[in-house]
Amino acid sequence: MKRREFIWLLGGAAALWPPVVGAQQPDKMPRIGILEPLAQDDPEAQPRLSAFLKGLQLLGWTEGRNLRIDTRWTAGESARIHKYSQELVALAPDVILVSGSACLAPLLQLTRSIPLIFVIVPDPVGNGYVDSLARPGGNASGFVMFEFGLAAKWLELLKEVAPNVTRAGILRDATISIGIGQWAVIQSAAPSLGVDVTPINLNDVPAIERAVAAFARSPNDGLILTGSAPSAVHRDTIIALAARYKLPAVYVERLYGASGGLISYGPNFVDQYRQAAGYVDRILKGEKPANLPVQAPTKYELVINLKTANALGLKLPDNVLARADEVME
Repeated sequence: MKRREFIWLLGGAAALWPPVVGAQQPDKMPRIGILEPLAQDDPEAQPRLSAFLKGLQLLGWTEGRNLRIDTRWTAGESARIHKYSQELVALAPDVILVSGSACLAPLLQLTRSIPLIFVIVPDPVGNGYVDSLARPGGNASGFVMFEFGLAAKWLELLKEVAPNVTRAGILRDATISIGIGQWAVIQSAAPSLGVDVTPINLNDVPAIERAVAAFARSPNDGLILTGSAPSAVHRDTIIALAARYKLPAVYVERLYGASGGLISYGPNFVDQYRQAAGYVDRILKGEKPANLPVQAPTKYELVINLKTANALGLKLPDNVLARADEVME
């Protein structure tokens, strides 16, 4: 065979062979979506996200190296929650980390196949998000915000630090089950503590300001801010109102004390993000949310802001101070 014919045949055969080497692609980088109820510039947002990312790093996952992360910040706005839920589902990530019921519910309406790992979600069984805590059964699992019984402790704590309180305004989100549940627990505990309780709905800022101003016209009043996404979004407004009207107030977690709130008792939500990294790691390695048990907080923190207590003219009982996990001065 002539050399020219051999080269032609070799080239033609090569054209017919499948381009195996050229078609090879690097392994698909796993993708995580994150749907957050807070605003990106919220002081609490970055500690939570940082805890999650550090947890992932300890398990061998680093954004940009072997992991892609798409984060959406909703600032507690319903329109954003629905818009960003649709965006994240359309991206078809391997797993979505989602915080709070207000963000989890829309995602579950959009997908029953993408794994969802949730944090700070109350009563996931009662809301129909999972079949049971031990065996969730669907595409969602994660970490419970707290048990509703905790709400009674807030009222007890309010009476401990401010014994003269006879009326308590209960700030709650009446549009979701958590707001209804916490209110019911507080309402049932109130008679034994000699406190009349009044619900104050968490709407927009002007409505909250009007409602608290109207409530604070009587003496011996106090406030309880129950847990919800609007509670976190409007916390600066509520803490400022409590200071303006000299109202002792109890809050659901540490960030409120750090923002100037008098006292808080509740779980460490930053730690839930750290724990969530472990569940995301297990999902990325092939496990299913249906088989990952929903976990409840095992430790609750009592945080006191002494500066705020002094501004209110309160002398806190020694036994309360002794029980505190953290005292801010």
